[in-house]
Amino acid sequence: MTTRQLDFDTCYLAVSARDPRFDGRFYTAVTSTGIYCRPICPARTPVRRNVRFFRHAAAAEAAGFRPCRRCRPELSPGDPGWNVRADVVGRALRLIDDGVADDQGVSGLARRLHVTERHLHRLFVAEIGTGPLAVARTRRLLLAKQLLTETSLPITDVAFAAGFGSVRQFNAAMKESYGFAPTELRNGDLRHGELTGPAFARRGHAVSATVTGDSTRPCAATGLTLRLTHRMPYDAHSVLRFLAARAIPGMESVTWSGDGPENAQPAGMPAEPGISTRAEVTSYSRVIPGGALTLTPADDHIRLLVHTDDMRQLAKIVSRCRRLLDLDADPEAVATVLGATALGPLVALRPGLRVPGAFDGFELAVRAVVGQQISVAGARTILGRIAVLAGTSGDPGPSWDQNAGSVLFPSAEQLAEADLSGLGLTTRRIATLRALAEAVVAGEIDLDGAQDPADATARLLRIPGIGPWTAGYIALRSLRDPDAWPTGDLVLKKAMAALGIPAEEVEHWRPWRAYAALHLWTPPHPPTVILRKLAE
Repeated sequence: MTTRQLDFDTCYLAVSARDPRFDGRFYTAVTSTGIYCRPICPARTPVRRNVRFFRHAAAAEAAGFRPCRRCRPELSPGDPGWNVRADVVGRALRLIDDGVADDQGVSGLARRLHVTERHLHRLFVAEIGTGPLAVARTRRLLLAKQLLTETSLPITDVAFAAGFGSVRQFNAAMKESYGFAPTELRNGDLRHGELTGPAFARRGHAVSATVTGDSTRPCAATGLTLRLTHRMPYDAHSVLRFLAARAIPGMESVTWSGDGPENAQPAGMPAEPGISTRAEVTSYSRVIPGGALTLTPADDHIRLLVHTDDMRQLAKIVSRCRRLLDLDADPEAVATVLGATALGPLVALRPGLRVPGAFDGFELAVRAVVGQQISVAGARTILGRIAVLAGTSGDPGPSWDQNAGSVLFPSAEQLAEADLSGLGLTTRRIATLRALAEAVVAGEIDLDGAQDPADATARLLRIPGIGPWTAGYIALRSLRDPDAWPTGDLVLKKAMAALGIPAEEVEHWRPWRAYAALHLWTPPHPPTVILRKLAE
């Protein structure tokens, strides 16, 4: 749905009903107040003559509207339509979220996408209603607004964390776009380094960042907590169990409830006698450059706790956590298509199932290559060895279990130079990993969003040792292609056969075949139980 395709009547009905299905898909601007809102805003529905609709928050701000303080547009989930299309604008939006425009400017953004600045601007105006520079500026402002609202982070740190080059630039941008200075947003709710007062209490936020000691490392010691919203329903436990089963020792860790990890059945693994499925993953943590992060499910959002010594990386961390947990997906759109097929019973059992993504595209590609034709547990062991050999030591902060060690996964440059012999890899697998790393270093393959998924997949297939299954798995998780399908996967074939699903049914699952794969990989019950339930 482009800017030209926004239907006024449909949008107005969604706003009148406060329909959560449309949250993040468009924004409502009210000419009588100069404010723009989410479709779910609890405020009284404005009269039709005073309403304008915009596809993106940046377009609303470019037209002179300010974000609503009540529904908080900065908390909107992303528009999932861009992942389906995966066109230049969609890939550019992903890179903007990663902070590429902040670090390299619009010219650098255009170079990553292999287009001219003029062409990129023209596409943005046609699709969104404003240019990429305005979109990047709005992203910075909305992140800053969330930090000012949810944390006690000093104004200086907020400015740099949001991507501004200076505090003066930050103050000017807030004044120009929102009509108030950063300190006015807090307006007396900040007391002794902590957010207090009725305005904050009404928002129902949990932990905020309390800054003490050395302000040059504000989040390294105490952490910064933010809310990551998503559309409902959201099956957080399935995603976390999937990640837990594949957690690399020393780099990732999880906490468990119920019977504990020793009795838990990892997601994606066949049920075994005596294995409990009652245990749940309550949080997932990983080491990142300069710190660590922890993701914890809450009632209607994911709580992100970040420890970092470089606040400028916060926007990138938030963006990658959203992709890792597939927080911008539209579960209703997926269920509408898959629910009408042979997968209907599985979709009905778990309508909120998501496709786990990747925090780092190259890391995921290495996982896929190492995981060829070996067990999940075996792949974890070898990946841990690779991380220790070729990676670097991490600095995750005091909250990390120091007894477990801490390591950062090697970059493509590091892996290309590493000697991987003696780690349990075959000579052919080592050659594949080196060729993959060299292709990424040379810029032939971009696994973090800049390259068209079809082109990236085709280039992956040119690497000796990478076949359709590996390329499909990388596209599914790293390239965020919702229609990716790991061709030849034995688990999928066995699951389909057990459920009596013919091979030609796969074509009926487009454009959500990645979600179909997750339903088959991680069934909530053995096939015999599912068939018995269907018979009932």
